[in-house]
Amino acid sequence: MKRDISFFLPTRKGSQRVKSKNTRRFSNIEGGILELKLRQLLACESLASIILSTNDELSVDIAQKIDPTGSRIQIIIRPEELCLDTTPLSALISYVTEIVSESHIIWGHTTTPFIDGKEYDMAIYDYFERIELGYDSLITVSALQNFILDGNARGVNYDSSQKQWPRTQDLPLLYEINHAMFITSREVYTNYRNRIGTKPYLFLQDKIKSFDIDWEDDFIIAEAIYDKLFKI
Repeated sequence: MKRDISFFLPTRKGSQRVKSKNTRRFSNIEGGILELKLRQLLACESLASIILSTNDELSVDIAQKIDPTGSRIQIIIRPEELCLDTTPLSALISYVTEIVSESHIIWGHTTTPFIDGKEYDMAIYDYFERIELGYDSLITVSALQNFILDGNARGVNYDSSQKQWPRTQDLPLLYEINHAMFITSREVYTNYRNRIGTKPYLFLQDKIKSFDIDWEDDFIIAEAIYDKLFKI
């Protein structure tokens, strides 16, 4: 069932850490992780619209091949000043409300290639359930329960001065933002200039689902995971 919610998917030219990460071939997918992500979004039953925000001609070509009529994927060319390495996130957040008309917004990325349509539908369902309980947003996270040190080699989540180390399973459970999804309302974007509100619900994902391509090594690992578990 479609809801009053839009997916904001940003891409841009000039990726620094992973060259052409969005559009280079990924396993057997010619259009790369952008093609994979767009097909995953098209399989999501809850979205009212999918907005590809980009300044990249290759991204545009890939999207138009998938949806030639533009009836399901709306391509909006993003101003160059909002596509720079120096562009503050706050500027892009403000821009989102200018191009999205739905009352609720998912902000996601191509770099989480194992989040499929069913996972998006689950998160959207959870989001609308949770806002009825007083939450104002949803953010995807991964569990982190290991020994964490700061820059001075001091324990963050345990007392590193003690000779007796605690068991790993006795450490406090922390949560790492994995950047798969940020879901909230236009109202939160407008009032707080943020992708999440003051009371976000933590949507827990496993390591494979939440895998994020941030470096060249990640791209290679993601291809191996895809080839092993997902390739058709």
